[in-house]
Amino acid sequence: MATKTTAQQSIAKPEKRKPVFIKVDQLKPGTSGHNVTVKVVRSESVMPKGRSATQNFRNTRIAECLVGDETGTILFTARNEQVDLMKPGSTVILRNAKIDMFKGSMRLAVDKWGRVEVTEPAKFVVKEDNNLSLVEYELVNVVEE
Repeated sequence: MATKTTAQQSIAKPEKRKPVFIKVDQLKPGTSGHNVTVKVVRSESVMPKGRSATQNFRNTRIAECLVGDETGTILFTARNEQVDLMKPGSTVILRNAKIDMFKGSMRLAVDKWGRVEVTEPAKFVVKEDNNLSLVEYELVNVVEE
């Protein structure tokens, strides 16, 4: 029976990288892979609209949550079991979060590749006068000549 050399073992199992946490004011349109610790300011359930709402979304729950840290706030779209975790006043860690664009403004979301976890209450005070979801972005097509 052959034993694996150390070189083979390191190939088989890559080192886990330490997560890099960023602040809310560093979020930019079209980016993903963010780890951010935020407080939930408020959470409002929203109903999916449109004709497909009856079939596909009957079991889908969605809530728009204003979340933030000491640098600013952004709207987070919570889906299904995420809705239960997003209680106003609680502190959550959003892992592998991404920025979705909705009507020209940024929304934070965590899909199946990410995680939402409730953590110890944070010591920071949320800076509510810097809401990144209120900034409207315009899609500019750059044509190179």
